[in-house]
Parts: sequence; C-alpha cells; structure tokens
Amino acid sequence: MYDPRVLTVRHDPRDGGQRAPRFDQVFHIDLDIDATEDQVQFSKPPMELAVETRAGERFRLIGAHLKSKAPHGAETRDAAIRISIANRRKQLAQAIWLGRRIKAHLAADEEVILMGDLNDGPGLDEFENLFGRSSVEILLQSGVFDPHADTAFGSEPGERPSTARFYRPQDRGYLEALLDYIMISDGLKDRRPDWRIWHPFRDPACRDAQDLHEALLTASDHFPVTLDIEL
Repeated sequence: MYDPRVLTVRHDPRDGGQRAPRFDQVFHIDLDIDATEDQVQFSKPPMELAVETRAGERFRLIGAHLKSKAPHGAETRDAAIRISIANRRKQLAQAIWLGRRIKAHLAADEEVILMGDLNDGPGLDEFENLFGRSSVEILLQSGVFDPHADTAFGSEPGERPSTARFYRPQDRGYLEALLDYIMISDGLKDRRPDWRIWHPFRDPACRDAQDLHEALLTASDHFPVTLDIEL
C-alpha cells in the first residue's frame, strides 16, 4: 500500500542484457566452476519500481525475496547437506544478479532502496564459510547500506539484530535470525534515515503494548522492518 498523494509509483522492470537480464527471465552464471553456465531463475521475481515523491525526489525501489537455504523435503542427512549447498549456491547467484542491477542504477546516478526477505544473515548455517561470503555481503558490496546488517557482521550471535523468530521443537527453544532488510544507496544516507525492527520482545514499545505484542507474534514468524526517511 502507498499514499498516491505522497508518492508516484510506476512498475518499471529493467533489462541489463546478459549480465543482468530482467528478473522474470533467466540468469546465466557458472555456479560451481565447472566451465558450464547454470541457468538461474527467481520463483518470485523482484519488484522494480520507479518512484517520485511529492517533493520531486526520484529513486528506484526494489522488493526482493531470495531463495531459502532450508533443505525442505530432505529425508536423510546427506540429502539435507546436498540440498542446503544447492540452495545457498542458487541464492548467491540471485544476489549477484540483484547486485548487478543495483550497480547499474548507481552508475546511472539513480538512488536505490532495496527491501525484502533476503533469507540470509551471519551465522545461520554451517555452510556459510564454504562460499567465502554471504548473499547479504554481496549486496552490501554493490553499494547499499543497512545498519542492522552492518552491525550483525562481526558481532556475537546474542548481540545481533533479529527480524525473525522460529520455534525449534528439538530443543523447545527459538532461533533468532536477521533475514529482512531495507538497504539504501549512499546518496540517501544524509536524508535522516531511521530504521526500526518491530520485534515483539526486543523493541520496548512493542513489548510493552500488549495488543501490538500479541499481534506481531500472531501475524508471522518474521517481524516488520520500517524506514523513515526525508525525501
């Protein structure tokens, strides 16, 4: 939802050719260094919008949902390992594809906001070190910034921000994870950006307002992330 009195929004998918085709097409990349290009697709193609504010400010808005790394359907340990590695490899390819689109916008002097469930964060699984860098790091290196991601890398697990909470029946506990982001290009950093994770336990206002607290827990195992910015 958006307020048309505040923003003018136009669906505007871009095609960057073979290096970064439209997100509803196929991306060719060698994922496993076997000299053969793999074909990668999004099951949920990122949304690309051209946005103009009432004040005349223009920027590109990309909403993305990257491939989950979870080994759904695995019935054995070996199958879980195989599926997890394949899923992470595909997610990294999607991040590279997305990062190339961001770089193209920045090269054209277009500001960018990337938001969504990137299904990745530091320390989430044992295969993170296998590929050298995470999908989030690839996107940050494309020229965008998120303070929660910036804080998470290099911090201890208990100190990391969290946007999701999953029940673990095996130990009757919860896994906290940073999966959802709003990343902005450097040119927007001076627009007084203010990020907030509406975490029902870690945000004092969400914790203390009973109706809001319960609504957040009922709605989803992911929690809203918002950005207030002067544009």
